[in-house]
Amino acid sequence: MDGAAHRGGEHEPDPHDAFPSRREVHGTGRRPWRRRLAIALVLVVALGGAGVAYATWRLNANITKVDVSKAIGTDRPTQAAQARGAVNILLVGSDTREGKGNDAIGKVVEDPGQHSDTNLLVHLSKDRTWATVVSIPRDSMTKAPPECSPTAPKDQWVTRQWNHNYKIGGIGCLIRTLEGNTGVRIDHYGVVDFRGFQSMVQALGGVEVCTTEAIDDRESGLRLSPGTHTLKGKQALAYVRTRKSVGDGSDLGRIQRQQAFLSSIAQKATSSQLLFEPTRLFGFLDAATKSLTTDPEFGLGTMKDLAESVRGIGLKNIEFVTVPNEVYPNDENRVQWQPSAELIWESFREDHQLGRKPKPGATPSPSATPLSVSPDAVRVQVLNGSGASGLASQAAAALGVQGFRVTGTGNGESRTGTLVEYSTGQEEAARTVAAAFPGAKVEEATGLGRTVRVTMGAGSKNVVEVENRTGTKALPKQPVSAPTPAPTPTPTISARAANADICKTS
Repeated sequence: MDGAAHRGGEHEPDPHDAFPSRREVHGTGRRPWRRRLAIALVLVVALGGAGVAYATWRLNANITKVDVSKAIGTDRPTQAAQARGAVNILLVGSDTREGKGNDAIGKVVEDPGQHSDTNLLVHLSKDRTWATVVSIPRDSMTKAPPECSPTAPKDQWVTRQWNHNYKIGGIGCLIRTLEGNTGVRIDHYGVVDFRGFQSMVQALGGVEVCTTEAIDDRESGLRLSPGTHTLKGKQALAYVRTRKSVGDGSDLGRIQRQQAFLSSIAQKATSSQLLFEPTRLFGFLDAATKSLTTDPEFGLGTMKDLAESVRGIGLKNIEFVTVPNEVYPNDENRVQWQPSAELIWESFREDHQLGRKPKPGATPSPSATPLSVSPDAVRVQVLNGSGASGLASQAAAALGVQGFRVTGTGNGESRTGTLVEYSTGQEEAARTVAAAFPGAKVEEATGLGRTVRVTMGAGSKNVVEVENRTGTKALPKQPVSAPTPAPTPTPTISARAANADICKTS
């Protein structure tokens, strides 16, 4: 009776009924949850993608892009074969007082206008295993194009203070002057003003500096006791710009402090969690791009690619150096570059670290593979840059009997060794010419047409026979020899690694 009543009538609720059935768990009930989860994931990805897209658009929109190719001109250096893939970037800190955030810095009564207050040339190696940053003193006296003309030949250039190039002709004039004095081709440029500098430091949460002496600068209001300090915004700007109230009051002393400051920035950015905190990272990049002017090709995408390629470079492989200099004879408050500065420019042109020349044989010999162009199909101009009278004419005669079509001889710029230059499309013709000059360096140039130009300098070897020469007449005697080149100046360039103690002063 109890059982019948239980089967047919009302009964107490079973506690197990509170749990879902297997059908509910494994049957039709699972599909709505999966759908909801999938929809949620899609929304997260979509929103995340939209966020990244917006951030990319925002940062790209921040950057001001200016094409200055017309101001630079067409007579530009070309990269040596072994350096193709290396990147040279000119970074400039402008002292402009224009724009909100810059006008509170104060006017320069004695020399108004915009100047390149800080000048840094960055070389990223072809293999992205090292980088060198060169500080160029703003008071350097160098040759520069008159009125920043993009076409004036170098023999018409005038001597001018470095930071006045930017004042007269902007970044285009500065690049033309740099390339003309160093032979280093600039791939990209970036200009940042006071406001941008302050914002970047602020976004990092401040940067630590070290001073061995008290600083009391009336112009900027900066006051620091000896020791280490974390500086933000205007304080940081005052520190890197302070000059007269610290040390000997020179721009060179200020450059040392700026390099130490840059080392500190690098250490702060890489040792902190900046890269792993999207909000902080975006804040830093937003600040960095708002006051940035670059060439049209140096956008966020290129910057990202470069950043990824040097991600593993390591601070110990980034060095800061200053162009070797001495007092300018006509004005003791100015400097001129020492001859040893050429060691820096050469290392950039050839893509090797300072004091670490590539091993002999690292660059393929011009005749490593069979020559494909016959000498009688090659036009050659021979220039004498050695100072030894008759050297070019002698070489021309030795080339002529082998079938080369010599178009002329003359005097060239003084140099060491033999340089063979060619224009695009004449690579194989240049290789045939280079085979006649043992140890020759081969470089691409502009404006030569189908002619291959040879410049023989101190230490050049006399002409030898090439494997595919025409004719059988013996080479004429070559009694003239190029003088022995002067010894390479002993490097006196001190470098500062980016991971060095910030209290290191040299």
